[in-house]
Amino acid sequence: MIARKRLPITNRVAQFRERHGAMSQATLAAAIGVSRQTMVAIEKGHYSPSLESAFRIARVFGVGVDDVFSWEE
Repeated sequence: MIARKRLPITNRVAQFRERHGAMSQATLAAAIGVSRQTMVAIEKGHYSPSLESAFRIARVFGVGVDDVFSWEE
């Protein structure tokens, strides 16, 4: 098994999806124009979203980007 390096960008996407009527990953992915697999990877921290995708995710939830994403050094 290959260990994955932890990315410095963390997120609270799952918490925001739950707060918004248990929104599915597929629904959020469609709303921002990415695949469900991409949304899974973002949410699990395996992939950092593009700046555009980060803004789109935040807008879906009506919050700022820094409410959903944070940088941990």
